[in-house]
Amino acid sequence: MFLLALATAIAGIFFGAALYVSLVEHPARVSAGIDVAVRQFRPSYRRGAAMQGALAALGFGLGLAAAWRLSDLHVAISALLLGLPIPVTLWIIAPTNRRLVDPSLDAGGSEAGQLLARWGRLHWIRTILGGLAFLLFLLRLVARTP
Repeated sequence: MFLLALATAIAGIFFGAALYVSLVEHPARVSAGIDVAVRQFRPSYRRGAAMQGALAALGFGLGLAAAWRLSDLHVAISALLLGLPIPVTLWIIAPTNRRLVDPSLDAGGSEAGQLLARWGRLHWIRTILGGLAFLLFLLRLVARTP
């Protein structure tokens, strides 16, 4: 149960951080103007990616360990949902990320605005996956608690 509780807590932290970025940080950065948004995105993304990637990987691993220990397919599915933001980021969101952090990008241009808008939409994928993982972990934890 300890591994399940820990995986649930990590999923909650991941989801909370992703939700904050989707609802607060990214809209605030964009509202400051495209040039400012791109300049703020660059250091923010590097730090956020390291934190979110570590949380997703750790929660995924702990969730799989909990699933194995408890022989629980539902926990394994929750772990997979929490781990999915990693390949989603690497395969789907990475081209947008690379372009936004590219020093040759005109930070005030229309391409930058389009990239920021696309990034905001794509980030919701991570937020939704994290939210589903957290909810399913939480439901399983409550169901298994005596």
